[in-house]
Amino acid sequence: MSISDTSPSSSALPGSAWTTRLPLSTKLALREMRAGLSGFVIFIACIALGVMVITGVGALTDTLRSGLQDQGRLLIGGDISIARMHTRLAEAERNKLATFGKISETATMRTMARSTTGDDQALIELKAVDDAYPLVGDVQFDGDASLKSAFAEPLSAAVDPILLERLGIKIGDQFTVGATKLTASAIITKEPDALGDRLTFGPRVLMNVATFDATGLLKPGALVRWRYAVAIPASADDNPALVKARADLGKAFKDAGFTVVDRRHPSPDVTRTLDRLREFLTLIGLTALMVGGVGVANAVASFIDKRRKSIATLKSIGAASGQIFSIFLTQIVFVTLIGIAIGLAAGLLLPVLVNAFFGEMLPIPANVTVSATSIGIAIVYGLLVALLFALWPLGRAELVPSAVLFRDDVSGDRTWPRQRIVIGTLVVAAALFAISVIASDTRRVALAFCFAIVSIFAVFFALGWAVSWGARRMPRPRMPELALAVGNLGAPGGLTRSVVLSLGSGLSLLMAVALADSSIVAELKQRLPDNSPDYFVLDIPKNDIAAFRKTVLTAKPETTIYDAPMLRGRIVAIGDTRAEDIKAGPEAQWALNGDRGITYADTPPDGSKITAGEWWDKGYDGEPLVSFEADIAKGLGLGIGDRVTVNVLGRNITAKIANLRKVEWESLVINFVMVFSPNTLRGAPTNILATVTLPKGSPLSDEAAVSRAITKDFPTTTVLRVRDAIAAFGEIFGKVMMAVRVAGGVTLIAGALVLAGALATAQRRRIQEAVILKAIGATQRRILSAHAIEYALLALVTAGFAIILGALAAWATLTFIMDVQFTFSWLAVAQAIGLASGLVLLFGGLGTWQALRARPVPYLRSE
Repeated sequence: MSISDTSPSSSALPGSAWTTRLPLSTKLALREMRAGLSGFVIFIACIALGVMVITGVGALTDTLRSGLQDQGRLLIGGDISIARMHTRLAEAERNKLATFGKISETATMRTMARSTTGDDQALIELKAVDDAYPLVGDVQFDGDASLKSAFAEPLSAAVDPILLERLGIKIGDQFTVGATKLTASAIITKEPDALGDRLTFGPRVLMNVATFDATGLLKPGALVRWRYAVAIPASADDNPALVKARADLGKAFKDAGFTVVDRRHPSPDVTRTLDRLREFLTLIGLTALMVGGVGVANAVASFIDKRRKSIATLKSIGAASGQIFSIFLTQIVFVTLIGIAIGLAAGLLLPVLVNAFFGEMLPIPANVTVSATSIGIAIVYGLLVALLFALWPLGRAELVPSAVLFRDDVSGDRTWPRQRIVIGTLVVAAALFAISVIASDTRRVALAFCFAIVSIFAVFFALGWAVSWGARRMPRPRMPELALAVGNLGAPGGLTRSVVLSLGSGLSLLMAVALADSSIVAELKQRLPDNSPDYFVLDIPKNDIAAFRKTVLTAKPETTIYDAPMLRGRIVAIGDTRAEDIKAGPEAQWALNGDRGITYADTPPDGSKITAGEWWDKGYDGEPLVSFEADIAKGLGLGIGDRVTVNVLGRNITAKIANLRKVEWESLVINFVMVFSPNTLRGAPTNILATVTLPKGSPLSDEAAVSRAITKDFPTTTVLRVRDAIAAFGEIFGKVMMAVRVAGGVTLIAGALVLAGALATAQRRRIQEAVILKAIGATQRRILSAHAIEYALLALVTAGFAIILGALAAWATLTFIMDVQFTFSWLAVAQAIGLASGLVLLFGGLGTWQALRARPVPYLRSE
């Protein structure tokens, strides 16, 4: 007889009419949910935390991308923007471009600004504009100044306010750029197309093209980036017209070496960065969900355990196993949806909060927008993780025997669920794996992530089992507190597996981040100060290199100088495939994005080693050859004999790869991804790039004297102090690593929630144990000591394995992805052990304190 034959009529179930059409198992599930969500708080918190991270990251990325696209026309100064290094548009090219619409020309370069006395100097980002600039938006200045008034006087320039501070001048004073004295005429507060320019490292100096010509900086081979904004006549909302115009423009300037963007995707680099950020933080959120899944499993197991007699009662009156499974699955799905709803609500607040508190600091106007895809991914991840960890304990619910009504079962039975539950769990796991990989742009990273998660869970699950197994079989120590702690470690239904699995997975991630952080910092401190030059000097005229050497050596004898000719070139094709059509990994894709520094040489550059092929002979005069950096070549699928086409000064040059080089980039000696045979580029107008390395131990006054001598004798050069660049990188790196630590901390929060849930699940047994111990004469000190020993052992074992796994993950990431030497940090280890011990003792101590305060009578009675 089935329970449906003896079930109460639908009228017996209070509620609206729609309940009469629900299946009986659903009605029973809803009836039981009237008791509230007691016991599911940790369950809901674990799901909500992971969903919140995934939703928040997706919503924030959607918001920034929407702002980027909505402001696209403003950010690039028109509908389409084209740019290239070195070469300005020729008259014929300019006339051709003008057929597409109104155009505006800008030129940008890095150079030096100096006070008129020469005592103070600063690296600047110079920008020269024509009379049509800006086609879209307005340049904003402090006070009543305008672009017209800023350029009203000859040889005047608008400046970033920080430049005034660095040079010790004010508006109306003069400063020197190149060979010309300029007047600071206005203070820039905002540029409409600032994001369309390359990454800036110094304060902006804005001038017109006539003033730029007067500085003497505009020479053949100078590292000037020419950019042209085009406003097409069609409506700003006419995307078909834009698509056609871009396609026609691409054909018209196919071999001109331009990088082309349009208002729909105004900054491909920013878009790629946002996508990478979204992917990384989504994986962090998924990690938090997976760690929280242990809490889900604990909560479901506890939920089922408390209802064993109810299940037995249902079975005794004819309920089928499938009906029991359906009842509890309905409740679990309902609770999961509550957790997902809370996570979605919290995650959707993230872009609103970021815009409210940090909106003015963002380079992109934040239009709060959330795509259905972002919400959908978060919901799917939440549901799949909940099902993955809930199906197994739910499958055991239908195996509860009716005999539970007549006797207690405390054996901690580990019987496998029915075959359909096992298959269902595997299907859910496969779906979760497939979505994680398919949704990722870097499939290799996603695969590695999934493998790492499975490995960490397997290791800590096995460790928890091993600790419990070993504790059950080891001889009981004579010390009562230690004996009690060991007994608890091996007890059926104890805390061992939950604590080890939840805390260990979170600590492993944080350990990997901490060790990677310390290794990179150690790499910077160890290699750069001893081996790096003091200055990079750009745009030295080719014919002045001998005079440059004399100037430097006069200012500081025994100074070491290395130099190389330098141009900028853009890879436009590999073999017969256009660069735009090549999909490479992130470790190599950057070489195809925009311009790269290139050179030519008779001998291999310092700091590089030939790994394949041979270098050309001195005086070689055959077909164009190129030496390619080995790791980038591998990422692009290039080998000896392959051909690469590079646009240099508006001309396409195809060269055959003669050899591959391994480059020590961290040494900061002059090196390039591509080094050509001299006959390929010798006739091109080039300037010289040089490094200046002062004798070790030289005081700062000597550094300053060399810098002043260079800028005085060669005013059109750009002098970059390497230590300043390293310090700036260190500051950025520190912020990035802090963000990564915060993101990794989310996983640890999930582990802490699971830990709290595991302790709460075992609380009833702990209270009974404490009451019995007190009844037979144990003091509070002995009970506290026993629990403290138990928790300390768990923390030490968990932290020890987390150190090993985290170190392996950090080593693999640094070695195979970042090419950085791994350095083990005992400080990071001490922090991990302290964190693990602190969390376990905190939650465990609270639980023990509650157990000791419990009144004994209710727990000594037979229930």
